[in-house]
Amino acid sequence: MEKAIKIIRSSIHSYFCNYQTFASLATILIFPASAATLLSTSLIPLYSPTSSSSSSSSTHLTSISHRLRSLFEAASFPLNSHLFDILCLKLSQTILSFLLTLPFTLTFFTLSKASIIFAAREFPRYRHALPSLSSILHLYPPLLLTHLFTIFIILSANVAIFSMFLIAFFAVGELGLTSRTSVLMLSGLATILYSTVVANVLVICNLASIVSAMENCSGYTAVLKACVLIRGRAAVALSLAFCSNLVMAATEALFQIRVMRIYNQHGIFDLSLMFEAFTIIYMYSILSVLDIIISCCFYKSCRYELLVKYEGQIARVREFESEEKNDLKA
Repeated sequence: MEKAIKIIRSSIHSYFCNYQTFASLATILIFPASAATLLSTSLIPLYSPTSSSSSSSSTHLTSISHRLRSLFEAASFPLNSHLFDILCLKLSQTILSFLLTLPFTLTFFTLSKASIIFAAREFPRYRHALPSLSSILHLYPPLLLTHLFTIFIILSANVAIFSMFLIAFFAVGELGLTSRTSVLMLSGLATILYSTVVANVLVICNLASIVSAMENCSGYTAVLKACVLIRGRAAVALSLAFCSNLVMAATEALFQIRVMRIYNQHGIFDLSLMFEAFTIIYMYSILSVLDIIISCCFYKSCRYELLVKYEGQIARVREFESEEKNDLKA
């Protein structure tokens, strides 16, 4: 945790040293993606997909949730457990939010990530000026390809985990362990396993996008390099991801409370509410910029530790070779 705090402090220092560039990028590029993310979470019903709301988002959410429930039922999952009701709802919300924000993610967010990584890579030599269009467009293709490849990896990881769950629940059913306690314990273990695997996959995919821009590679090459870099440092990566996601979730909750709840109560989107919405969206954009800078600092830290490790090994090999030569001469 101490190393994670050090990386966060270094990232904040980098942000304030190059504040003009990062703040401008947050305003120009990442703001539309942040607005799409916050609005997508606001348009999706929070509690139950079977609510009486007739909105388009509620209809789509209900459709996705019913299809997931039918899929789980065909796979013999214990749908009488309340845990799977929550799982179906959260997966439906995640899928719908992902589809709504995907165009903004592939354009504005990826372009902003390219420019932020370029500015962070060139810091402190590159200061107080926006990155050129050519530098952004040079980093955009590998970032885009890596992002699409990581989406495939995340989907594959989810399919693999649910396949394992299918086998486990089928085995439990064949063994006759269908009591409420057994199902509840297995469901709890499955939730812990799912959360752990998905968290690690997301951390690796996030680092892979940084690697693709830093080292001008894409696809599986960036993912393999990210796996090498993160080896032995997964705890630090998860700590950084937890802190970032906690702050982002708090900002999303603030948008729900200060903007959407007031709008739903009064049905009026006046000037003051619009100003507050813009302020929270800009705050979310700044936090997104900081999250990317933290990932860049973590990449540099992993890279430095890896180089030190290999240099130490090379030094030991050379020392061993010199001792062997001395022994042969003697």
